[in-house]
Amino acid sequence: MRYMRKTIIWMMLLMFSSGAVFAQKAERKHVREGNGLYNKKKYTEAEIAYRKSLEVNPRSVEGTYNLGNALYKQKKYSEAGQQYQLLGGRAEKIAKTPEGKARLAQVFHNMGNIGMQSKQYAQSVEAYKQSLRFNPDDNQTRYNLALAQKLLKDQQNQQKQDQNKDQNKDKNKDQNKQNQQQQDQQSKQDNKKDNKTQKQPQQNEEMSKDNAQQMLDAFLQDEKNTQEKVKKAQAQQQQRRKIDKQW
Repeated sequence: MRYMRKTIIWMMLLMFSSGAVFAQKAERKHVREGNGLYNKKKYTEAEIAYRKSLEVNPRSVEGTYNLGNALYKQKKYSEAGQQYQLLGGRAEKIAKTPEGKARLAQVFHNMGNIGMQSKQYAQSVEAYKQSLRFNPDDNQTRYNLALAQKLLKDQQNQQKQDQNKDQNKDKNKDQNKQNQQQQDQQSKQDNKKDNKTQKQPQQNEEMSKDNAQQMLDAFLQDEKNTQEKVKKAQAQQQQRRKIDKQW
C-alpha cells in the first residue's frame, strides 16, 4: 500500500515537472520567435509572438518586457506603458540581477519617453530619475532628464502666465462693468439736467407771453385814456366856440 502511494506521488511530481518544463520551453520558443521578428523590425508579428509567450506564462518578465518594447516601436504608447508598469511594480525583485537592472533602466527610460510624447513632463522627470538609479552611466537618459526638466519649467511658467492672464481678464471685465455702470448713472443724471433745462425756457417763454399781454393791455388802456382826453378836449373847444359866437 505504501509503495503504491509513493509511486502515485512520484508520478504526479513527474507530470508536474514535465508540464512546467514543457510550458517553459513553449514560452522560450515564442520569445525567441518574437525576438527574431523584432530584430527584423516586424514589430506587429513580434507583438503576436510575445503575447503567445504570456499566454503560457503571464508573469514572464522577458515576455512582458519584450512585448512592451514591440508596442513602443509601433507607437502604441498607452499599451506599452501598461506593460512597463507591470515590470515597475516588480522592480525590487527584478533588480536582484544585473540583467534585471538593465531591463528596468530601459523600462523607465521608455516610460520617460512616453511621458514626453503626451507632454506629461513631471512624470517623465521621475521616470528618467528612476532609470538613472538602475543605470547611472546612461548619458542618453541623463540628457533626456535635463530636457524634461527644462520643458517642465517652461510648462509651469506658461501655466502661471495663463492663470495671471485669466485673472487680469476677469479684473478688467469687472472694471469695465463698473465703468459702464458709472457711465449709465452719469448719463441718467445728464438726461435729468437736460430735461430740467428744456422745461425752463418753456416757463420763461410763458412768462414772456404773460408780460407781453400785460404790456399790450396797458398800452391799449393808455391809448383809450388818451383818446378820451382828446375827445374831451375837442368837446370843450367846440363848446367855447359856440359861446364865443353867441357872445
